[in-house]
Amino acid sequence: MNDKTESNPDGIRPELAETIARQEMTLDKARPEAVARRRKTGQRTIRENIADLMDGDSEFIEYGSLALAAQRRRFTKDELIQKSPADGLVTLIGTVNSQLFERPRSRCLAVGYDYTVLAGTQGYFNHKKKDRIFELAYKWKLPTVLFAEGGGGRPGDVDLTDILVAGLDCKAFSHFAKLSGLVPTVGIVSGRCFAGNAALLGCCDVIIATRNSNIGMAGPAMIEGGGLGVFKPEEVGPISVQSPNGVVDIVAEDDSDAVAKAKQYLSYFQGKLPNWECEDQRLLMDCMPERRRRTYDIRKVVNTLADKGSVLELRREFGVGIVTAFIRIEGQPFGLIANSTFHLGGAIDADGADKVSRFIQLCDGFDIPLVSLIDTPGFMVGPEAEKLAQVRHFSRIFTNAVNASVPFFSIVLRKGYGLGAMAMAGGSFQTTDFIVSWPTGEFGGMGLEGAVRLGYKKELEAIEDSNERQARFDELVTMHYEHGKAINMASCLEIDNVIDPAETRHWIMCGMRSQPEPVKREGKKRPNIDCW
Repeated sequence: MNDKTESNPDGIRPELAETIARQEMTLDKARPEAVARRRKTGQRTIRENIADLMDGDSEFIEYGSLALAAQRRRFTKDELIQKSPADGLVTLIGTVNSQLFERPRSRCLAVGYDYTVLAGTQGYFNHKKKDRIFELAYKWKLPTVLFAEGGGGRPGDVDLTDILVAGLDCKAFSHFAKLSGLVPTVGIVSGRCFAGNAALLGCCDVIIATRNSNIGMAGPAMIEGGGLGVFKPEEVGPISVQSPNGVVDIVAEDDSDAVAKAKQYLSYFQGKLPNWECEDQRLLMDCMPERRRRTYDIRKVVNTLADKGSVLELRREFGVGIVTAFIRIEGQPFGLIANSTFHLGGAIDADGADKVSRFIQLCDGFDIPLVSLIDTPGFMVGPEAEKLAQVRHFSRIFTNAVNASVPFFSIVLRKGYGLGAMAMAGGSFQTTDFIVSWPTGEFGGMGLEGAVRLGYKKELEAIEDSNERQARFDELVTMHYEHGKAINMASCLEIDNVIDPAETRHWIMCGMRSQPEPVKREGKKRPNIDCW
């Protein structure tokens, strides 16, 4: 007997209808009260944030959307469908910036905790979901964006208490940490991020957090349980703490701004842009004061040198004597390090050394060439400074820079003194791919004034008249300046050339075009990117 019926493409069979209904229960439109709660705090839902990150619903697929919390002993299935859609974790694979970069460069994984579901906590099934999705990220080499808002481990998942004790055999953390150095990882926080959520966040290459964020390795309940006092969530790791101390790389104004900065960050790892504009490069000379000891705004130099709108600075409020940023020149991505004379006259301190060392790791791990703008009197010194373990912190610059294999281009803007200048040039003036100076450059084993005070101490002390002593001091400084000025350095071949600042972009791009064809590689270049 032939049970043949006429096909109806518009018809929906009961099994499909059930599936569609369940899927729709996970969406924001099915949860107006949850959406309203987010609006009260000025935040978007996790699905709104991921939709903004991804290029469109036709470009992504979601894994594990039908998961529910492991709480069937406490609630009915229908209650769990209402209370715990996707078990509070949204995982999608799609594309980011596909209008600029075609596949495979635009591929991306987004993993986001849903704070409207059990406070964004980590449950049994969303851990299992992470295990699955992070394994795919490793297998397929997917850049990963983690929306980390949430309260850490969830004590209410009771379904497996008969066979599960502590759950410390969870693999999500090790799977995620294994992505370090393989693909770019971005962590985004809006609101509260504690405990396990913060542990995953800390593994990310870059952390972007909104001004209303609180980040900590434990929330108020765990802190109180440990006998460490009673605190409000807002008192634990606010942005006023986590940005100056270096935990947060980029401070965003709100959810929309955080996502926009994540997309910009990912773009540097996706490739070169064909279209670009830049400022009149003749303005660079005017960025430098005529008086050699005056401070100036290094960020004005950076923004003039780079393509318009291409600068994304990391850790702005930490290690403030050094600027670390991603930029573009003629559409080509670069990592940039630069001394800021606003802090210690450009001297490098322990925080600045850590900041630049880790940034060099990040750029080298993903083959981003480096540009160094040098204006430093050297490493910070003195008994107080040594209490900060500077010997170890400073040497990190040498070990990371010398062992990096990306192109490294050095430009001395003004002061190039001592070990600090050598470190900023990648370890030595001879290890960098080129080192050129602007006409304002001056060089020496140490600062000119200090060299005169030490080298001519007895002569100066022998001059009784203070005015004569000062005049002799100034004369000696001028003599040392003439000896160490950029043109004389170039005449002795201790630097490669002295250039018009307007030629800086030309030098950098010629340096890039002179590089051999990059070697294609599979897997990691370095074992991991240092979390600090």
